[in-house]
Amino acid sequence: MSSSLPLTRSEVFGQLRKELYGENQSRQSNTHTFIILGASGDLARTKIYPTLWWLFRDGLLPGNTHFVGFARSKLTVEDIKSSCQPYMKVTDDDGECLSTFFRMNSYLSGSYDDDDSFDRLNSHLLSLPGGPDSNRLFYLALPPSVYQHVSTNIRNHCMSSSRGWNRIIVEKPFGRDLQSSQELSAHLSYLFTEDQLYRIDHYLGKEMVQNLMVLRFGNRIFGPIWNRDNVACVVLTFKEPFGTQGRGGYFDDFGIIRDVMQNHLLQILCLVAMDKPASTSPDDVRDEKVKVLKCISPVAASDVVLGQYVGNPEGDKDSKLGYRDDPTVQKGSLTPTFATAVLYVHNERWDGVPFVLRCGKALNERKAEVRLQFTDVPGDIFGNMCQRNELVVRVQPDEAIYIKMMTKRPGVYFSPEETELDLTYKSRYKNVKLPDAYERLILDVFCGNQMHFVRSDELREAWRIFTPLLHQIEEDGIEPVPYTYGSRGPKEADELVKSVGFCYEGTYKWAQPHNA
Repeated sequence: MSSSLPLTRSEVFGQLRKELYGENQSRQSNTHTFIILGASGDLARTKIYPTLWWLFRDGLLPGNTHFVGFARSKLTVEDIKSSCQPYMKVTDDDGECLSTFFRMNSYLSGSYDDDDSFDRLNSHLLSLPGGPDSNRLFYLALPPSVYQHVSTNIRNHCMSSSRGWNRIIVEKPFGRDLQSSQELSAHLSYLFTEDQLYRIDHYLGKEMVQNLMVLRFGNRIFGPIWNRDNVACVVLTFKEPFGTQGRGGYFDDFGIIRDVMQNHLLQILCLVAMDKPASTSPDDVRDEKVKVLKCISPVAASDVVLGQYVGNPEGDKDSKLGYRDDPTVQKGSLTPTFATAVLYVHNERWDGVPFVLRCGKALNERKAEVRLQFTDVPGDIFGNMCQRNELVVRVQPDEAIYIKMMTKRPGVYFSPEETELDLTYKSRYKNVKLPDAYERLILDVFCGNQMHFVRSDELREAWRIFTPLLHQIEEDGIEPVPYTYGSRGPKEADELVKSVGFCYEGTYKWAQPHNA
């Protein structure tokens, strides 16, 4: 089918459905129960319920799936519907389908540390179609402080019978450091097997993150140059143009390294740096990711720049306020809202190549991307007029892959000019609606596909890399460098990136040919 023809969401997912469920889609004859623990919270309201609705609307969930909300708040299904509907992108044609979806919903209130509450939850689950034999998916949309109580009560009171499977979806953060993560992992491993655990990092569900494997291992042109002989530097960037927006109390307890760098950016680094797996099976892929992490030494403070945003007097109402102006943030907080760190993968493919991880809030733009900068062309005959080639994978916004390259300037001149080979998705794939990351990942849980979820040994190695730095920041009270709301971040970060070999000339101009 031509990519220029309009495609509905159902058509986009149709092939995926066949791949995951099989041609006969026999799993749909089973009953499934999706239990949302923390159903009254922000994550459930803005992400989980809307995602389940989209999958239900497009016919992508197994048949006879029921949804159960559980939280401390005394609510009704109608309350859940009212709070979620602004995020569900409901059209005028969805009325009957939406009513059907909420008829498949129920809600119970109870305490997370109370045995009787979970006995009542289990009694309710037994009353639904499938009863004890229904496949059960438990989504822990909860703060980590209650994970142990909730997981223990699920195991002791709410597991399906031997005829049905049980899967537990755990939201990040998975601990605060190596020790707390290990304690949580040990607790969960005592209660559940690894194939029952789905540690969700929504970045692994994004289109361009998943595309990295196909880009790397499905194209002959990239394999021979994807190494230390040709790549000068790799930069992984995550930028947000807004501050903590009322989440300062939560953010102040974690900081930008725990919130973004230790999970999102490190997961992308693994996909960029790993060797080709034996197959696309989840274990083969995750084995290669773990190998990469084991080759990375703990990051040194000398290879890090920390920042914290301050108000911009010339900005709008929001940007006039700095991080410490947030009333929910501790007075004099040293929590970084920006970090740049340089890591090295000590193996034959990447030895000596800096991997730069940059992330921050209240910056000049919204952007997440992977940027490989290649080494200079040897034997320059153009008098230093050529810039380095770069391969850029833009994760968000406006998904794209483009290669910055040199061509002859059009006309009578014989001089090089920077341009690009460009694959912008909204131009190449017109009218294709890319699925939300949570849609992909929740569908994967139904299908039992763990490729895009974090395994326990991955988690251990990731924390090993960052825990010494996190402890040093907190114990030494390292003062983050102030940067202005809406800026590119601290200039010291640019100096660090330049010092490890990244070249930025500032001469490239993006033509934006796809705006028409």
